Amino acid sequence: MQVGDLHADDQSIEFNRDIRPILANHCFACHGPDKGQRQADLRLDGEDFAKSPRGDAPPAIVPGKLNSGIILRVASKDSDLRMPPEEFGKPLSPEQIDMLKRWVASGAKWQDHWAYITPRRPESPMVKDQQAIANEIDQFINKRLEDEGIASAPQADITSLARRLSLDITGINPSWESVSDLVENPSPDAIQSYIDSLLESEHYGERMALYWLDLVRYADSGGYHSDVAQFISPYRDYVINAFNRNLPFDQFTREQIAGDLLESPTQNQIIATGYNRLNKTTEEGGAQPGEYLVKYAADRVRTTAGAWLGVTLGCAECHDHKYDPFTQEDFYSFVAFFADIKEVGKYGGGNRDPEIRVATPDQKLRAAKITAEVTEVKEQLDGDPENADLKKTLAGLNEELKQLETQYVRTMVTVATNPREIRVLPRGDWLNNTGKIVGPEYPGFLSTDVPHADRRLTRLDLADWMVSPENPLTARVFVNRLWKMFFGRGISNRLDDFGAQGEWPTHPELLDWLAVEFVESGWDVKHLVRLIVSSNTYQRSTEATAAQVNHDPQNALYSHQSHWRLEAEFIRDNAMAAGELLNRKVGGPSVKPYQPKGYWQHLNFPTRSWSHDTTDDQFRRGLYIHWQRTFLHPSLLAFDAPSREECTASRTISNTPKAALVLLNDPSFVEAAREFASRALARPVENDVARLTWMWRTMLLRNPTTDEVTVLQGYLDDSRAHFKNRVRESVQLLNVGMKVPEKGFPAVEFAAWTSVGRAILNLDESITRP
Repeated sequence: MQVGDLHADDQSIEFNRDIRPILANHCFACHGPDKGQRQADLRLDGEDFAKSPRGDAPPAIVPGKLNSGIILRVASKDSDLRMPPEEFGKPLSPEQIDMLKRWVASGAKWQDHWAYITPRRPESPMVKDQQAIANEIDQFINKRLEDEGIASAPQADITSLARRLSLDITGINPSWESVSDLVENPSPDAIQSYIDSLLESEHYGERMALYWLDLVRYADSGGYHSDVAQFISPYRDYVINAFNRNLPFDQFTREQIAGDLLESPTQNQIIATGYNRLNKTTEEGGAQPGEYLVKYAADRVRTTAGAWLGVTLGCAECHDHKYDPFTQEDFYSFVAFFADIKEVGKYGGGNRDPEIRVATPDQKLRAAKITAEVTEVKEQLDGDPENADLKKTLAGLNEELKQLETQYVRTMVTVATNPREIRVLPRGDWLNNTGKIVGPEYPGFLSTDVPHADRRLTRLDLADWMVSPENPLTARVFVNRLWKMFFGRGISNRLDDFGAQGEWPTHPELLDWLAVEFVESGWDVKHLVRLIVSSNTYQRSTEATAAQVNHDPQNALYSHQSHWRLEAEFIRDNAMAAGELLNRKVGGPSVKPYQPKGYWQHLNFPTRSWSHDTTDDQFRRGLYIHWQRTFLHPSLLAFDAPSREECTASRTISNTPKAALVLLNDPSFVEAAREFASRALARPVENDVARLTWMWRTMLLRNPTTDEVTVLQGYLDDSRAHFKNRVRESVQLLNVGMKVPEKGFPAVEFAAWTSVGRAILNLDESITRP
């Protein structure tokens, strides 16, 4: 075959998009960075390696020559010569072989991996329809749509947009009343004002914290063996408050990784270092402390590299990375950054020192009030120092404050100590101490331009390096994940791996533009959120045409918006809100809602039982539910919340009967449905249709269609008939939960409306982001 037959001037091929994924998935395992697994001394993970002779062997890739090694081997009809070998289990498709041939024929142009190149702000492309542009995001998105001949969807109707914005920014449905002005005047300025109000809501921080807590694997239990409780809730409050006060992301990074190393750190900055203590821990009697210190260290490396850098550095614990340029020495040099953390391999008795005690938000208010009273009494004593009553009052106040301080919650923190010796562990074997001693160092291939301090590097140096403008990963990774929160997929759809096994971005220039904008804005998260949700791209309808679906079934080009199921916590929150049960207090210790009896029966050393909260803490947001790693709350589990044993960049979404059964039968949802029905029955209206319409509109922020009203009315009538001869069953239904039901409604009628409430809470639309 002649080169000319394969388009020697083929400009449509881009190495990072078209060729690197083939090499990474089919070749790197045996011909990549891992020297321990490398075959025939051949590397295909770098241009110099692939295009250079190997001793007497010719180069594997010779630009323009189809008789070079790689093409002959992948296209061979001889199974003994063909690559990859059959036993590898990943044969190349004819299309992939053709792509490799075209690439070699057109000159085999190479690129460095896109994610390892420091982003630079590209120029915003020009588009034909300037009326469809709200900001630069639209220019990048619409340019691609224009190039591919795809029309964009119109703007979503105002109520759908209002609900979408509220759910995306706060996690909670808006009330109909709260958006009535917007519905009456859906102008761009009014929409922008609505966006700003949501960003100023204290619930914005809760919504953003949920995703961050998945990344850093926040939990209320240790994870290993007996999975005993650990105390860390003030760290969760720190994260919520950081997002609410728009703490710059670079400072957010420094405070978590090295807050204790800052000059004169505040209590908040010390609390932030709880991040370093979120790894799983053990109290198992037979545990080897040395082994578990190695486990804890590896856990921190996987999480830090995953949460901030979006790379799988943990794959280099036992050998050089098989796909990316991380060496085993890079892994242990990263471990060394955290070698100064004071900890032990085996804990006992629920102790997780070092800890500090911190006032909850309620306790802070109470302490401030007592302190003010103490000041006032002291001032009075200055004028009347012999007043016995004042002295008695002062002593009582001081004792009250002392007692209050004993109730402050515990939280794990980081304390620096002399760094432990860190060695490269051959094959990850903690008993093998023959490996090289290493100190803290940045991954070699990412730090060629980083000036090296003439001292041992610290966790603060690591944090500074990760948020350096020259770091190619951190800003890209964060904005890509933020994009996913508002569009359902990342610009690069692989959120947890920006390495060779990741995915080429659909809009690489937009990803770089956003990353640079983020850094140059001062790492301003709210600015980035505002920019995204203000774009026409974000505000589009979810209605897609047949042409859009056929051309782009995954909606990777964003011609329209996407639907997806809400997170587990938000599904519960919105059911609670519909029944006006939701306790919207922000911050504080974890809470325990209803949970099936005996669910914890297999938790041992010690044995434990679940006692649900009997105060209005029962109705706190799902973010605050006690997170037991090995026995996650069943309603969270049914909707795919992660165990948080590992860094989680993207929750899976399953569709199983368990989810529907939770919505129908979990006491929290049944109680919410009853209170939802109680609100409807208490309305000053006289007919079913008005009440049904109100319930529908309250949950979905739209009026029901005629057909939907007909179905609801039929179900209401059927429920009335069902409960008419089953009064005891209706009473049982109405008494689910701890809140005393309204006594002014007939039991049969109340139960029938409760059934309607359960049905509405179970609608796909109720648990789906519009």
